[in-house]
Amino acid sequence: MKHEAAMLHTHPTFKLAFIGGGNTSAVGYVHFCAAHMDHKFQVVAGAFCRNQENNKATGIHWGISSDRVYDDWKYMVEAEKDHIDAFVVLTPTPHHLEVLQYLFEKKLPVICEKAMVCGPKEIAALRPYYDPEKQFLAVTFNYSGYAMVRELKHLINSGKLGEIQKIHLEMPQEGFRRPPDIAGKTSQPQAWRLQDAEVPTICLDLGVHLHHLSSFLLNEEPSHTLAEFSNHSQYANLVDDVHMLVKYASGIKGSMWMSKTAIGHRNGLQVRIYGDIGSAKWLQLNPDELELNFNDGRREILDRAGQCDYAHQFRYNRMKPGHPTGFVEAFANLYSDIAQDLASFQQGQTSSNSYVFGLEHAADGLKLFAAAKRSTQTLGWESV
Repeated sequence: MKHEAAMLHTHPTFKLAFIGGGNTSAVGYVHFCAAHMDHKFQVVAGAFCRNQENNKATGIHWGISSDRVYDDWKYMVEAEKDHIDAFVVLTPTPHHLEVLQYLFEKKLPVICEKAMVCGPKEIAALRPYYDPEKQFLAVTFNYSGYAMVRELKHLINSGKLGEIQKIHLEMPQEGFRRPPDIAGKTSQPQAWRLQDAEVPTICLDLGVHLHHLSSFLLNEEPSHTLAEFSNHSQYANLVDDVHMLVKYASGIKGSMWMSKTAIGHRNGLQVRIYGDIGSAKWLQLNPDELELNFNDGRREILDRAGQCDYAHQFRYNRMKPGHPTGFVEAFANLYSDIAQDLASFQQGQTSSNSYVFGLEHAADGLKLFAAAKRSTQTLGWESV
């Protein structure tokens, strides 16, 4: 806490500029709220939307000075690069490569919404522009920001579940079959989500989260995968349901399921992990609890008010237990970690925050789903 307080004393707030993320974005307002929640960032400029009416409306809604709301993102970068601590990339994933190449070429600090790019080929195209020793990058995989997910990682690392043997992750949604009704208006899928790229867009949208959580919890990358891609929606030739088996070099086995056509699931993100002593289950719809089972017959529900070894920290308890934390708070936890990393970067120090992930982690996830695509073609196990 002393280190964090010292950081805030030298940097009351970091100044951010958004590229994308306007009032028609799926994630823009979440980033805006999360960045401001702990008073470590302030969004001061943006090129929020190509539609200039929506662009200006976003600036007004967020209290951005009208002379710092830009029609063109490249013009904004040139105008603001000496006044901004980091640029936040929130455009649709197919546009990320162009934006990231431009920002990296100018050695500017970047916070990028996942998926970083559309596949391994775009990662390869990005590498010549990026020097991890000289440039700041944080890719926002936010689900590991949940306090009880971090508690689960602590339990695993402490050996409370024994030797891990199996992990199963799923993220079923219903949006292609039952588009969400938000404030009385049906929210149809965005156009870019209805076109598959080098890897299926569902893998960029949902799958990278499952990869992130598995790697975050296990400290290990999958080595092989066997996959099946399906189409169950009205959108022809689009992968909207994915089943994957995965293997790890350590001997751990696992599975991943993601879907846009699972009626009844708004967002059924779930993690189940099994060791030879115990098991744990976490559901995003009940984010403050972990269900634990042990081989002596004990069954426990661990929550933030319980005997947590990690999630009891003040930073994860903005409000006392009984008032559940949620998605935006998890995102804010990640933004606090990014602030710590950004402060270290500006002071010329090596990044040491284990909750902030960059290009290599993003690349690992995209390699996994490229291997899954090959598996659907060969009908066999593929090496990642």
